[in-house]
Amino acid sequence: MTGTGRAAGAAMEQSVYLVGGAVRDELLGLPVKERDWVVIGASPELMLQRGYRQVGVSFPVFLHPDTHEEYALARTERKQGHGYHGFAVDFHPGVTLEQDLARRDLTINALARSEAGVIIDPYGGRADLEARILRHVSPAFAEDPLRVLRAARFAARFAPLGFRVHPQTMELMQQITRSGELQHLVAERSWNEIQSGLATPRPSVFLQVLRDCGALAVLLPEVDVLFGVPQPERYHPEIDTGVHIQMALDVAAARDRPGEVLFAVLLHDLGKGLTAPADGPSHRGHEARGLEPVLAVCERLRVPGLYRELALSVCALHLRCHGVLSLRPARVLALLEAADLLRRPERLVPFIQACEADYLGRRGFEQRPYPQGEMLQHALAAARSVRASSLGLEGLSGPAIGEQLRRARIEAIAALTPQHHKR
Repeated sequence: MTGTGRAAGAAMEQSVYLVGGAVRDELLGLPVKERDWVVIGASPELMLQRGYRQVGVSFPVFLHPDTHEEYALARTERKQGHGYHGFAVDFHPGVTLEQDLARRDLTINALARSEAGVIIDPYGGRADLEARILRHVSPAFAEDPLRVLRAARFAARFAPLGFRVHPQTMELMQQITRSGELQHLVAERSWNEIQSGLATPRPSVFLQVLRDCGALAVLLPEVDVLFGVPQPERYHPEIDTGVHIQMALDVAAARDRPGEVLFAVLLHDLGKGLTAPADGPSHRGHEARGLEPVLAVCERLRVPGLYRELALSVCALHLRCHGVLSLRPARVLALLEAADLLRRPERLVPFIQACEADYLGRRGFEQRPYPQGEMLQHALAAARSVRASSLGLEGLSGPAIGEQLRRARIEAIAALTPQHHKR
């Protein structure tokens, strides 16, 4: 055990255990990013006397005075209503370690390690780690519908290691979906799990597990309807729009793109779910049709503004970005203006990253170059290098100044490559 763990264990007379993800990741040989501890046989008053600072509201969680790691009193939970606050929590000193571990979601997270280094595994988590199985600890898994999202997230996180959801756990997740409990999830909790699920090595697995249990149709119906929607095989050899979304997400994840890029990739083709049968499978105008459902998702999940703005921009403009190499300079400038990149150039890189993931997220396209991104970067630099103060605009009115500035920016973009000299 670490030095911190030994000191804490001694202070609590060996009633402190390292628990959960830290133990799991150590057994998997993965780096441990944070450590959580559970305290047996203590009270809030005793923790405060020992210098810990309480931060929990619903139940006592404390920060270590030196390491600032989290120490929670052992507790049990009993479902008594809907939603996150529908639990009766008991954290009296008589709660055992086994009782505390029993309330956890998956067996691989219901592990503890003592001060002496002994693994406490009352629910078979170690065997499930070896078998690469995600299995619920008990039927109490169904008491918190958020665990459906958590199981999907763990499946996506550990997909490269070969983990899969146990059939009985999948059946329980399907029961939770049918019960309607997912509709009682607080928007912020759903968003946090969706954001985390997209940030895994295999976000495609996150979506697939949610689809398999029916949860995607409840939480993200705008995405769920994309599965089975055909696209032209010439441009999308994978044909299925939902499969394309999964592929594009995995491309972005493989390149370690930030969360706002992954979210934009997730939503960029929502308009294809609204294409009239007579207009399929070409999906003309799907960019504009997608804006309303993108806004609906963002409002329902209370998505941060940074994510919403990029998702809307990518939805509206991704096809124009793909075709930037063949656009006339005036149209290139119009693209920069539509994406608000002249005013907010910091948006350029995530915009390109999302469009690139869409372009490469097609069967057989995964390793192709995306020179459109470099071209757009040069075009923005050229346009922003033009300054009104250097154009000799004395005596011109506001609209005339704007027109002269626009023409100068078009000339600057046209000078980038020979094919852009002609406008």
